[in-house]
Amino acid sequence: MKLYQVRKGQFVYYNNELHKVYGVKPMYKLSIHLIKLRDLSQHITSAASIEKYIPKENDSFIFDHKVYTLRQNQRPSAGDFILINNPAPDTLDHYSLNEIEVVETVDNKGVVTSDLDGIRHSEYLLMAPGRAPDSHPIDYKDMAGIDENYDDAGPQIIHPYAELSTQIGDIYKKKDNDMLIEAMVIAIKGHTIYLGGGYEVPHDELMNTDQWEFQYNPFNNGQS
Repeated sequence: MKLYQVRKGQFVYYNNELHKVYGVKPMYKLSIHLIKLRDLSQHITSAASIEKYIPKENDSFIFDHKVYTLRQNQRPSAGDFILINNPAPDTLDHYSLNEIEVVETVDNKGVVTSDLDGIRHSEYLLMAPGRAPDSHPIDYKDMAGIDENYDDAGPQIIHPYAELSTQIGDIYKKKDNDMLIEAMVIAIKGHTIYLGGGYEVPHDELMNTDQWEFQYNPFNNGQS
Protein backbone atom coordinates (compact mmCIF):
# COMPACT_ATOMS: atom_id res chain seq x y z
CA MET A 1 0.00 0.00 0.00
CA LYS A 2 0.95 3.66 -0.32
CA LEU A 3 1.23 5.60 2.93
CA TYR A 4 -1.60 7.97 1.98
CA GLN A 5 -3.94 4.97 1.60
CA VAL A 6 -3.43 3.68 5.14
CA ARG A 7 -6.03 4.56 7.78
CA LYS A 8 -6.37 3.69 11.44
CA GLY A 9 -8.64 0.69 11.90
CA GLN A 10 -8.02 -0.96 8.54
CA PHE A 11 -7.55 -4.72 8.45
CA VAL A 12 -4.33 -5.54 6.64
CA TYR A 13 -2.10 -8.49 5.91
CA TYR A 14 1.47 -8.23 7.15
CA ASN A 15 3.88 -11.16 6.88
CA ASN A 16 0.87 -13.14 5.56
CA GLU A 17 -1.10 -12.73 8.83
CA LEU A 18 -4.15 -10.61 9.62
CA HIS A 19 -3.48 -7.39 11.53
CA LYS A 20 -5.27 -4.14 12.28
CA VAL A 21 -3.77 -0.67 11.92
CA TYR A 22 -3.85 1.25 15.20
CA GLY A 23 -1.53 4.11 14.32
CA VAL A 24 0.05 5.92 11.36
CA LYS A 25 3.11 8.13 11.86
CA PRO A 26 4.10 9.53 8.45
CA MET A 27 7.35 11.12 9.64
CA TYR A 28 8.98 7.74 10.35
CA LYS A 29 10.32 5.12 7.93
CA LEU A 30 8.48 2.42 9.90
CA SER A 31 5.32 4.47 10.06
CA ILE A 32 2.58 1.85 10.43
CA HIS A 33 1.70 0.50 13.88
CA LEU A 34 -0.19 -2.79 13.83
CA ILE A 35 -1.93 -5.21 16.17
CA LYS A 36 -1.89 -8.87 15.16
CA LEU A 37 -5.47 -9.96 15.76
CA ARG A 38 -4.51 -13.53 16.59
CA ASP A 39 -2.64 -12.65 19.80
CA LEU A 40 -2.90 -8.82 20.11
CA SER A 41 0.87 -8.39 19.81
CA GLN A 42 2.07 -5.03 18.49
CA HIS A 43 4.26 -4.58 15.41
CA ILE A 44 5.65 -1.72 13.33
CA THR A 45 6.37 -1.71 9.62
CA SER A 46 6.15 0.36 6.44
CA ALA A 47 3.12 0.94 4.25
CA ALA A 48 4.75 -1.00 1.42
CA SER A 49 4.75 -4.17 3.57
CA ILE A 50 0.99 -4.36 4.13
CA GLU A 51 -2.06 -5.17 2.02
CA LYS A 52 -5.57 -3.99 2.90
CA TYR A 53 -8.45 -6.38 3.49
CA ILE A 54 -12.09 -5.36 4.04
CA PRO A 55 -13.84 -7.76 6.45
CA LYS A 56 -17.29 -8.97 5.45
CA GLU A 57 -20.08 -11.29 6.51
CA ASN A 58 -19.06 -14.95 6.96
CA ASP A 59 -15.37 -14.13 7.33
CA SER A 60 -13.81 -15.99 10.24
CA PHE A 61 -10.60 -15.26 12.13
CA ILE A 62 -8.83 -15.65 15.45
CA PHE A 63 -9.04 -12.69 17.83
CA ASP A 64 -7.10 -12.88 21.09
CA HIS A 65 -6.65 -16.68 20.79
CA LYS A 66 -10.35 -17.38 20.09
CA VAL A 67 -12.10 -18.01 16.77
CA TYR A 68 -15.04 -15.91 15.57
CA THR A 69 -17.27 -15.76 12.48
CA LEU A 70 -18.73 -12.44 11.32
CA ARG A 71 -22.53 -12.41 11.03
CA GLN A 72 -24.60 -9.61 9.47
CA ASN A 73 -28.19 -10.20 10.54
CA GLN A 74 -27.73 -12.00 13.83
CA ARG A 75 -28.52 -9.94 16.92
CA PRO A 76 -25.91 -10.00 19.69
CA SER A 77 -26.46 -10.68 23.36
CA ALA A 78 -24.84 -8.99 26.33
CA GLY A 79 -21.19 -10.00 26.48
CA ASP A 80 -20.80 -10.63 22.74
CA PHE A 81 -18.11 -8.96 20.65
CA ILE A 82 -19.04 -6.81 17.66
CA LEU A 83 -16.86 -5.47 14.85
CA ILE A 84 -17.83 -1.92 13.89
CA ASN A 85 -17.35 -2.15 10.13
CA ASN A 86 -19.69 0.68 9.07
CA PRO A 87 -19.22 3.42 11.70
CA ALA A 88 -21.51 6.44 11.75
CA PRO A 89 -20.90 7.86 15.24
CA ASP A 90 -22.91 10.67 16.76
CA THR A 91 -21.17 13.71 18.20
CA LEU A 92 -20.65 12.24 21.66
CA ASP A 93 -19.55 8.79 20.48
CA HIS A 94 -15.89 7.88 20.15
CA TYR A 95 -15.79 4.69 18.10
CA SER A 96 -14.23 4.35 14.66
CA LEU A 97 -13.60 1.88 11.84
CA ASN A 98 -13.21 -1.79 12.79
CA GLU A 99 -13.15 -1.23 16.52
CA ILE A 100 -14.06 -4.35 18.47
CA GLU A 101 -16.31 -3.69 21.43
CA VAL A 102 -18.26 -5.71 23.98
CA VAL A 103 -22.06 -5.44 24.00
CA GLU A 104 -23.71 -4.35 27.25
CA THR A 105 -27.36 -3.95 26.21
CA VAL A 106 -29.43 -4.52 23.06
CA ASP A 107 -32.67 -2.92 21.86
CA ASN A 108 -34.53 -2.54 18.56
CA LYS A 109 -32.42 0.41 17.42
CA GLY A 110 -28.98 -0.88 18.28
CA VAL A 111 -26.60 -1.75 21.08
CA VAL A 112 -24.77 0.01 23.88
CA THR A 113 -21.25 -1.24 24.48
CA SER A 114 -19.05 -1.43 27.55
CA ASP A 115 -17.38 1.78 26.29
CA LEU A 116 -20.82 3.47 26.50
CA ASP A 117 -21.05 3.86 22.73
CA GLY A 118 -24.51 3.66 21.17
CA ILE A 119 -24.18 1.74 17.90
CA ARG A 120 -26.94 1.12 15.36
CA HIS A 121 -27.52 -2.41 14.10
CA SER A 122 -26.46 -1.28 10.61
CA GLU A 123 -23.01 -0.29 11.84
CA TYR A 124 -21.57 -3.60 13.00
CA LEU A 125 -21.05 -7.29 12.36
CA LEU A 126 -21.56 -9.76 15.18
CA MET A 127 -18.48 -11.79 16.09
CA ALA A 128 -20.16 -15.16 16.65
CA PRO A 129 -17.92 -17.59 18.58
CA GLY A 130 -16.45 -20.44 16.56
CA ARG A 131 -15.53 -20.97 12.93
CA ALA A 132 -18.77 -21.67 11.07
CA PRO A 133 -18.62 -24.43 8.41
CA ASP A 134 -19.72 -21.96 5.71
CA SER A 135 -17.22 -19.29 6.76
CA HIS A 136 -14.29 -17.85 4.83
CA PRO A 137 -11.10 -18.00 6.95
CA ILE A 138 -9.09 -14.77 6.67
CA ASP A 139 -6.35 -15.41 9.25
CA TYR A 140 -3.79 -15.74 6.45
CA LYS A 141 -3.64 -14.17 3.00
CA ASP A 142 -1.99 -17.28 1.56
CA MET A 143 -2.99 -20.57 3.16
CA ALA A 144 -0.27 -22.56 1.35
CA GLY A 145 1.94 -24.26 3.89
CA ILE A 146 -0.26 -23.34 6.87
CA ASP A 147 -0.90 -26.18 9.32
CA GLU A 148 -4.51 -27.38 9.04
CA ASN A 149 -4.76 -27.06 12.83
CA TYR A 150 -4.08 -23.33 12.75
CA ASP A 151 -7.18 -22.67 14.87
CA ASP A 152 -4.97 -23.74 17.76
CA ALA A 153 -3.43 -20.32 18.29
CA GLY A 154 -0.71 -21.55 20.59
CA PRO A 155 1.86 -22.83 18.05
CA GLN A 156 1.66 -19.59 16.07
CA ILE A 157 3.03 -17.48 18.93
CA ILE A 158 6.72 -16.89 18.36
CA HIS A 159 7.96 -16.60 21.93
CA PRO A 160 8.45 -18.96 24.86
CA TYR A 161 6.02 -17.40 27.32
CA ALA A 162 2.85 -19.44 26.88
CA GLU A 163 0.03 -17.25 25.56
CA LEU A 164 1.76 -13.92 26.15
CA SER A 165 2.63 -11.82 23.10
CA THR A 166 5.61 -10.00 24.61
CA GLN A 167 9.30 -10.82 24.22
CA ILE A 168 12.42 -9.96 26.19
CA GLY A 169 13.92 -6.87 24.59
CA ASP A 170 10.65 -5.31 23.41
CA ILE A 171 10.72 -1.56 23.94
CA TYR A 172 7.48 0.24 24.79
CA LYS A 173 6.60 3.92 25.15
CA LYS A 174 4.01 4.97 27.73
CA LYS A 175 1.30 7.09 26.13
CA ASP A 176 -0.99 8.20 28.98
CA ASN A 177 1.69 10.15 30.82
CA ASP A 178 2.96 13.74 30.63
CA MET A 179 6.54 12.51 31.04
CA LEU A 180 8.24 10.61 28.20
CA ILE A 181 8.79 7.03 29.33
CA GLU A 182 10.39 4.36 27.16
CA ALA A 183 11.37 1.07 28.73
CA MET A 184 12.58 -2.37 27.69
CA VAL A 185 11.05 -5.67 28.75
CA ILE A 186 13.74 -7.23 30.93
CA ALA A 187 11.85 -10.08 32.58
CA ILE A 188 8.53 -11.93 32.43
CA LYS A 189 6.99 -13.85 35.32
CA GLY A 190 3.58 -15.36 34.71
CA HIS A 191 1.42 -12.53 33.37
CA THR A 192 3.56 -9.81 34.95
CA ILE A 193 5.97 -7.88 32.73
CA TYR A 194 9.05 -6.25 34.25
CA LEU A 195 10.39 -3.19 32.44
CA GLY A 196 13.63 -1.29 32.87
CA GLY A 197 13.41 1.60 35.30
CA GLY A 198 11.55 -0.46 37.87
CA TYR A 199 8.21 -0.62 36.08
CA GLU A 200 6.05 -3.68 36.73
CA VAL A 201 2.85 -3.99 34.69
CA PRO A 202 0.27 -6.68 33.93
CA HIS A 203 0.49 -8.09 30.41
CA ASP A 204 -3.04 -6.89 29.61
CA GLU A 205 -2.08 -3.31 30.46
CA LEU A 206 1.04 -3.44 28.30
CA MET A 207 -1.08 -4.66 25.36
CA ASN A 208 -3.51 -1.74 25.77
CA THR A 209 -2.56 0.58 22.90
CA ASP A 210 -4.10 3.54 24.72
CA GLN A 211 -1.51 3.12 27.48
CA TRP A 212 1.62 1.60 25.91
CA GLU A 213 2.91 1.64 22.34
CA PHE A 214 5.40 -0.90 21.02
CA GLN A 215 8.50 0.73 19.48
CA TYR A 216 10.92 -2.01 18.39
CA ASN A 217 13.05 -4.91 19.60
CA PRO A 218 16.80 -4.34 19.06
CA PHE A 219 17.44 -8.09 19.20
CA ASN A 220 14.93 -8.96 16.48
CA ASN A 221 16.81 -8.45 13.24
CA GLY A 222 13.91 -9.77 11.18
CA GLN A 223 11.60 -6.94 12.22
CA SER A 224 10.64 -4.61 9.40
